[in-house]
Formats: sequence, C-alpha cells, structure tokens
Amino acid sequence: MRGRWPYEEKPLIVFWESTKACLLACKHCRAEALVEPQPGELSTREAFDLIDQVAEFGKPYPILVITGGDPLMRSDFWDILEYAVSQGLRVAVAPSVTPLLTREVVRKMARVGVARISISIDSGLPEVHDAIRGVPGTFKASVRIVREALSTGLPVQINTTVMRPTVDSLPETLKLLLDLGVDVWEVFYVVPTGRAARMLDLTPQEWEDVGNYLYDASRYGVLVRTVEGPMFRRIALTRRVLESVGGDWRIHLRPGSLYRKLTLKTVELLGEPQGGARAQTTGTRDGKGVIFVSNRGVVYPSGFLPYPVGDVRRSRLKEIYRSSPELDRLRGAVFEGRCGYCEFSQLCGGSRARAYSYTGNPLAEDPACAYKPGEFSRLLHELGVGEASVYELVEKLGHGRIL
Repeated sequence: MRGRWPYEEKPLIVFWESTKACLLACKHCRAEALVEPQPGELSTREAFDLIDQVAEFGKPYPILVITGGDPLMRSDFWDILEYAVSQGLRVAVAPSVTPLLTREVVRKMARVGVARISISIDSGLPEVHDAIRGVPGTFKASVRIVREALSTGLPVQINTTVMRPTVDSLPETLKLLLDLGVDVWEVFYVVPTGRAARMLDLTPQEWEDVGNYLYDASRYGVLVRTVEGPMFRRIALTRRVLESVGGDWRIHLRPGSLYRKLTLKTVELLGEPQGGARAQTTGTRDGKGVIFVSNRGVVYPSGFLPYPVGDVRRSRLKEIYRSSPELDRLRGAVFEGRCGYCEFSQLCGGSRARAYSYTGNPLAEDPACAYKPGEFSRLLHELGVGEASVYELVEKLGHGRIL
C-alpha cells in the first residue's frame, strides 16, 4: 500500500457475510453456517444498497469481500456481483469449495471482473484438511479449483487457519502454495468464536513461534499476511531492524520448540529460503480499516468480533464507521492491560476479537501475546537508536512502507 490510508474516514476492506448457508461443516466455522439460507438475510435490493453504501466512502473505494457461509448459496449471487463490479468496486469472493464451485463458475467470475478469489486450505495434508472441513474430498477439489482459477488469470489467495490440528502441517501447506504457484497466503490465527472451541487455540509462546515461522516462510516468495494475528507486525519490525544491523534476532525473540520443528521440516521440504521477507503488515485491526456486515445487515468491527456497532438497514455504513463510539475507541487504541501501554498499541493493538472471546471486553489485552511492553524500545537503545525513532519505525511499518 502506498501512502497513508485514511483509516479514520473509511475502511480498507468491507467484509459482507452474504449468507450463512453453506454445504460444508467446518469445525472452526466463525459463521456457524447452516445448510439453508435463513429468513431475514439482506434482499437483492438491500444488497445493491449496501454496495452503494460502500461506494459512498468515495475513491479509492474500500475493497468489498463477499463471503459467507457460501456466497454461491444465494440465488442472486451473480446479479449482486455484477452490480458491485459495475459500480467500480474491487470485489473479492470467498466461496466454499463445494459442488457449486465448478470450472464454469470460476471462469464466469474471471469474466465478470472479480479482483481475487480466496480459497481456504487449512493444511497441506489432505486428511487434515478434509477432517476440518467435514467433507471427504474437499482438499482435492480445492486444489483443482485453485489451478482452474490461475489458468483463467483470476488471482488467488490461499486462506489457512492456524489452530491445534493444523499448526504442525504449516510446512506442507507452504510447499503446496509454492507447487500451485500461489503467491498470497492469508493466515488466520484462530479465535474461539462460532464453532471454534478454546481447545483449538495455541499458547502465547506457540503464537510467537508461528509469527517467526511465517516471517521465514515469506522469504520463499510468498506474500504473507495475518488475520487476528497483529503481533506478527511486531515480530516483522523487530526482525527487519535486527537484520539491518546484523543482529541475531533469536537472542531477542527467543523462538521455542514449535518454531524449530516447523523450520526443520520446511528446510527438508524446500531447502533454505533465498529471498527477502515478503511479510505484509498494515496498521489495520478490527474496526480500524476493517469492517464486517452480517447477512442481516448488522455491522461488527470484524467477523470474529460479534460486538454490534450499527445496522445498515437503519444507518449508512459511512455514518456507522465514522461515528460509532465503539469503533472510535478501537481505532484510538484505548486498550487495557499490556495492550494499553505497549509501544505497538497502534501498529498491533492485539486481536480485539480474541480479547473479547476470552474476557467479554473488546478493549482488554490480547491473551495470545507473549510480548512484554518496552522490550523493543530497550532493544533500539542498545542499538543506539533514539526513542523518537521507535514511533517513526512503527508508523512506517503501520503504513506498509518498509516491508
């Protein structure tokens, strides 16, 4: 991203949960999807109006991501998609891999002008992915759809949820992306919400190890970004600073056994990484640059934070985003605990969704973070960098300028 996105004025991404209907039965489903569309979902007319509301933010427009459930379960999907594209919006689609997602559907998405399609592959091991998705053969079908989309020129990103059943196969998932020729990896740090139970979550040290591993993974030519894992930005900044002065990041970030296991397996599969890090980090978080509209029009800071801040059936999305006192607090980093006095409160700020899931308070500290505030500042002083430069570095990284 070039320049500074006006997060106070408009979101970078608007997620619209077009329906809760889906033919899969994923163990970690945020939406707690059902087999059939439910009464009360936005009508076609209301969906068109939502698209108009997104356009009201003005150019450059936010990206509209049509998700679910499975958007293809809506009978008016193509009408909605074509209308959004005709209004000049960049539209991404996150369909479920079911018999509805055929070669013809993928090719039509490309013709209509979809900017990107997101396909979820939670593990490079077929048996692990299929067990999570609840339908045998989903892994094979997902790989086929990815290949089909790429063959039509439709950009693809792979979405992977890191959780207890999938974390050990991250190296196999990375190898799969490289084998397929996919260069965007969006990694979701599981949040216990919807069907996702707390037993799927990792420990703070394990999340630290995952962040360091993903930074390494980005050196294999894959653009890596995280969802509900903002601590990745802190790790990326620390490692970039230490790389610039020839320092050993392991002394300061202290990777654990999970990191070592993942790294050894990756080197066995792919060899040593050769390129520079492609860790994408921007200063977005739930409610800051990101907003979510449910299938019934209720607005949330994100899909993983079920904390209502408005309703597009009653107010315009622009008004909600700019005027909600809850969103104002989230954007202002008015947090509690360690997140409140951390030097990374603006760049990272912790996962507001995870804080809410564990405490019922979206402003509480993120229980997944192992960082002790002040360590990065002390590191910069050891390197002879002044205090003012801490915030300068954070600001640059938050706007995506140095990674």
